[in-house]
Amino acid sequence: MTRETLHVAPGAEVPRGDEMRAPDEVAAMLQLKQLGWGIRRIAREFGCSHMTVRRYIAQDGFVAYRRPTRRGRLDGLEAWLADRFRQHAGNADVVRQELAAEKGIVLSLRTVERAVAPWRRALAAEARATVRFETPPGHQLQIDFGERRVSVAGIPTKVFLFVATLGYSRRLYVRAFTNERQENWFAGMEGAFQHFGGAPREVLLDNDRGLVLRHDVHTRQVTFNARFLAFARHWGFRPRACAPYRARTKGKDERGVGYVKKNAIAGRRFASWAAMEAHLDAWARDVADARVHGTTGEVPLERFRHAEATALRPITGLPSFQSLRELTRRVQADCAVEVDGNSYSVPWRLIGEHVRVTVTAEALRVSHAGHEVAVHARRSGRHQRVVEAAHFAGVAGFEAKVVQPAGLDVVATEAPALLRPLAEYEALVGGGF
Repeated sequence: MTRETLHVAPGAEVPRGDEMRAPDEVAAMLQLKQLGWGIRRIAREFGCSHMTVRRYIAQDGFVAYRRPTRRGRLDGLEAWLADRFRQHAGNADVVRQELAAEKGIVLSLRTVERAVAPWRRALAAEARATVRFETPPGHQLQIDFGERRVSVAGIPTKVFLFVATLGYSRRLYVRAFTNERQENWFAGMEGAFQHFGGAPREVLLDNDRGLVLRHDVHTRQVTFNARFLAFARHWGFRPRACAPYRARTKGKDERGVGYVKKNAIAGRRFASWAAMEAHLDAWARDVADARVHGTTGEVPLERFRHAEATALRPITGLPSFQSLRELTRRVQADCAVEVDGNSYSVPWRLIGEHVRVTVTAEALRVSHAGHEVAVHARRSGRHQRVVEAAHFAGVAGFEAKVVQPAGLDVVATEAPALLRPLAEYEALVGGGF
């Protein structure tokens, strides 16, 4: 009978003064004892201490030795560590700092890194994972920007590629910009709506600062930019932000950006910016729309024409949101605000005050302290003065004759300028606007 050295598993320890016996050796010891062998004779046979034989006989078999467990300084803090590790996007050093500040536990960075290692692997797996989900026709459009350095006119240029992907058909819309500002997000979305011939019910986006003011990691409460909400109301879609630090939960569009970079742009040089834009349009039409999509197994353009084109919300006749502007103006001494070279009257009591002016293609609306105080038809020319008589009610000298100058589509007055301080008029007239 031979003797073996047992390779002990992690957590086990070899008994002091003797090496651990293999399970088959222990079984043989018990059999010899049943045959009447003495303990010392068995010990001599196996070349071990008689105390070892006594221990195994007392245990009635092989029992693996386990190291006594000691309580670690991080025991009981597993949930806290996991939460902070995720909160700081896998930065173990920040967790170490907060561990010392909040818990009074000072440890080396290496110790904290070993403690959070299981969550680091999970975080890395989540970052690699792409959640694929299907949406009905016309329901969702996913948008994103991607950066790429491209040679334009022989100059390395950082190009920001706006990519919009319809959730059902996987049709792409691509447009190049020089930056990633809010107005370019709007221009990209409006371009996509025009390209697809309609607007979706929902737009899924990343947490860009120009669109999302705040997105709580834990409660998932989202505060959107006010102007972006106005844009969404204008086009009739519901904005939806993907999970913070999980841009890949958008799924389709994250891969769409990579597809554009690697297929449409990679390795190409363009003589001008216009040439690059023409290339992107042709690529989207001849390549992206015509390929067999790897997930759906269908051609995006055919899938779009079959089901999604009619499911989008019609936008015929709806003007661009970019034509709607919100301005701040100070009311001048002639009781008017100036916009695009023309002046529009407001109530005289607002002289010197700042007002908000909303400009559309047809109208100009003026509000103060949340109340609308004037509405005028917008003038397309310049150097025109638009006056509403009610805005001058009670002003001394304003009862002069009103005339219509030939050839001008404005209302002019033969009224003298305001010669008295505003306080005097207010004391004499009082009342509202």
